[in-house]
Amino acid sequence: MLVIPLLVLLNLLDPVSSKSSCATGAACDLRQRRDAGGRGGVYEHLGGAPRRRKLYCATKYHLQIHTNGRIGGSLEDNNPFSIMEITAVDVGVVAIKGLFSGRYLAMNDKGRLYASEVFNKECEFVERIHELGYNTYASRHHSTEQPLSSGSSSRRRASVKRQWYVSINGKGRPRRGFKTRSTDKASLFLPRVLGHKDHELVKQLRDSQRGVHQRAGCTNCQRSQHHPKRVQRLRSNG
Repeated sequence: MLVIPLLVLLNLLDPVSSKSSCATGAACDLRQRRDAGGRGGVYEHLGGAPRRRKLYCATKYHLQIHTNGRIGGSLEDNNPFSIMEITAVDVGVVAIKGLFSGRYLAMNDKGRLYASEVFNKECEFVERIHELGYNTYASRHHSTEQPLSSGSSSRRRASVKRQWYVSINGKGRPRRGFKTRSTDKASLFLPRVLGHKDHELVKQLRDSQRGVHQRAGCTNCQRSQHHPKRVQRLRSNG
């Protein structure tokens, strides 16, 4: 019983050692860290399982990731390509993957949104929480640098980066990143929790994937039955 009070006392006497683990790059609890912008928004989902959400834009479209690589918006409430898996890859940085398409949302250096088959650095987006529960998702690696106007005659002028945001316009089409603003309606997304029909779609997907794996296993069993000598050779080698 005296162990817990003793540990608490040691922690109070040596607060530097408890903080140095995160500073040196060692493992630490990301759920206790603030977002990358330092605005105090704690991301409770960090370090956990992917969040399954539908990103509902303020323009009344659901973000969609299609199997052919196309990004768009849909007015339907229960479209399977609107179901996303949002995973934290860093503090305040997420990856957005279409559950049914199996592709990642990405933005290239020209500001175009596309669906990538594999995860890469263009799939990383900075997530910010705004008023009324809306979020923005800005490309982590692509932005526009704008010089700051200054009255001084210094040769070296400071510049500021203007972020490129995921955006769906009033026609359900993605906008180029350099044309977006964080205050635009097209850049504001409400992460919606899945409804009953969405969960049914996810269950059907899981059942179909399980059936495919089972059929593949039966096919392998049939092949092994047709080649008993090969199976016996493999067992002897094992």
